Formats: sequence, structure tokens, C-alpha cells
Amino acid sequence: MPQSSSFLVRTEDVPSYSPANHSLTSNQRLIGPETVGAKHMELVLGTLHKGGGALPHAHPEIEQACYLLEGTAQFTVGNETHQMVPGDTCFFPAGEMHLFTVTSDTPVKLLVFYSPPYGEKPENVIRESRGPSNGPT
Repeated sequence: MPQSSSFLVRTEDVPSYSPANHSLTSNQRLIGPETVGAKHMELVLGTLHKGGGALPHAHPEIEQACYLLEGTAQFTVGNETHQMVPGDTCFFPAGEMHLFTVTSDTPVKLLVFYSPPYGEKPENVIRESRGPSNGPT
């Protein structure tokens, strides 16, 4: 089976990591500067287990979208809260506080798009001071 290249990324070739300020969450950075040299976007495959999550937060200059592949979830951005099922996509504007919560007993799998790339850099996030939630950044 061919390995990943500068244009093809195979999920099994990408190491997983636990994102900062999260619990029970595993991410794989599929598209980004370090995998294919992308300069203006990033694509992450996230797996979140019930009970995991992060503090509410915002990315000051980064837009984010999440496409739900498996499981069910709830997200809040601004004053709006919505339920998600597989096939739904949510959007978090740059600078808006947001929260993502797993609502299914089974793990949630989702694709997370960032533009420009987030890269797990602490300077690219603002955190709120309330308790943990159940979801990704």
C-alpha cells in the first residue's frame, strides 16, 4: 500500500495527539504545513468520547468549521445552540466563543477545518474561565 505523499495523506500514516486543554479527545492533523505544506488551511480528524472536552474558547483570527461524521453532538456559538447529526456542519467565526459537546454514547468523529492553520498554538486561542465541556476546539 502506498505511503502518504505531498498530495495524498493516509490516515494510518498520521500520528494522533491529545489537543491542549482537552480530555478524552484524540486528533490527527491530516492537512497542514507539516503534512502537505498547506499554508492557508488545516484539516483535522477528531475523535471525542462522551465525557471528554475542553473549556469554551475562541480563535481570534481563525475561522473553524466542523463536519460531523459519526455520533451526535451539540454546539453553542454566541447565543445559539444547535443539535448535530452525521452530515451536519457547524461554523465558528473568528473571535466568537464556542463550545462543542458530545451527546451520543458512542464516540463522535468529525472533520475540523481551520483557516488559517491553527497548529495547536496557544497564542491562537482565547479561553473562557468556566468549567470543562465535552468537545473539541
